[in-house]
Amino acid sequence: MDFRHEWKHEISYLDMLALRQRLRAVAQTDRHAVDGKYLVRSLYFDTPADKALREKLNGVSRREKFRIRYYNGDTSVIHLEKKSKLGGLGNKQSAALSIPEVSAILRGSLSWMLDSGRPLVRELYGKMRTQQLRPKTIVDYTREPYVYPAGNVRITLDYNIRTGLCCTDFLNPGITIPAGDAPMILEVKWDGFLPSIIRDAVQLEGRHASSFSKYAQCRIYG
Repeated sequence: MDFRHEWKHEISYLDMLALRQRLRAVAQTDRHAVDGKYLVRSLYFDTPADKALREKLNGVSRREKFRIRYYNGDTSVIHLEKKSKLGGLGNKQSAALSIPEVSAILRGSLSWMLDSGRPLVRELYGKMRTQQLRPKTIVDYTREPYVYPAGNVRITLDYNIRTGLCCTDFLNPGITIPAGDAPMILEVKWDGFLPSIIRDAVQLEGRHASSFSKYAQCRIYG
């Protein structure tokens, strides 16, 4: 399993304006962005005892979480993702899901997952059976993504975080509300090295690495 380095910072609106200007000068906009941004919708899974949430809040170094995700309201491309963390390193695995498969998961029809031919889908099945992992809440937000080829760097500005509360109607395009007073988030991810031009571009005075979690923020109401 290959891990990438990850930085995460809570930023202000003025920080975002400054970062946007700098990044547009040195990096490229992700080719999947529309007018420089896209909308992200995720459905996060957790156990009845909120294992994923508690491990995040307690700062457990080695942890994982499962989610289903699509972009810009386009349900023709949906992915199951497993995000693994080890300290300041992260790894993401993914597998495609169809709309009927997502609908089956949402209504608790799981037997098809064993014969799906996708190891990640089978892993989720096993944890839904043994750990009672279930869809927990929807997380929506807007993302501005930038890329820099050297170091395989990806920089994102995330904001307008919204929560589905306890609703898991993932394919319904509405139903979310603002997730409290959520901050804007700068994330920087890279492989072996972070080029100095990017390191300089994302420096913000008085800002330090954060452990902010969009999923945890979207659970503030329960």
